Amino acid sequence: RVQWEAVAGFFDALGERIPAYSDSAVAEPPLGEPQAPRLMTASKMCGNKVLNRQNETLGQIDEIVVDVPRGRIAYAAMASGGFLGLGERMFAVPWTALTYDAGRECFVMEARKETFDNAPGFDKDRWPTQAEDEWHDEVHRYYGAPPYWN
Repeated sequence: RVQWEAVAGFFDALGERIPAYSDSAVAEPPLGEPQAPRLMTASKMCGNKVLNRQNETLGQIDEIVVDVPRGRIAYAAMASGGFLGLGERMFAVPWTALTYDAGRECFVMEARKETFDNAPGFDKDRWPTQAEDEWHDEVHRYYGAPPYWN
């Protein structure tokens, strides 16, 4: 299945591309298959579910975090677990690890639910303050995602 560039205009300005997008792979979607919007605001992405290929819900996008000096998306802050907001953990998911699925209006990630048992996470009330590349390296290595700053 062709993966579509969902937020190209907004994030191209920041120097980001949707993962697995290739200009050579562009084709018209089959009739009846929803096409991802060309532009999408960050606020529209927040609240979207994150599913895996097995259609299990991993969490939902809470925030899009931008590395301001580099002008790049650092990660999506994904909320997962808990009940009615209690016990919920936050995970810094590299942007390059997510793909937008227009048909299901959600993000898809190559991960099993168990991936988040030991994933680098943080409490919703205590966001990471580390701007060091070492912390970002650890997060990207954990998910097997290429670093955005290369």
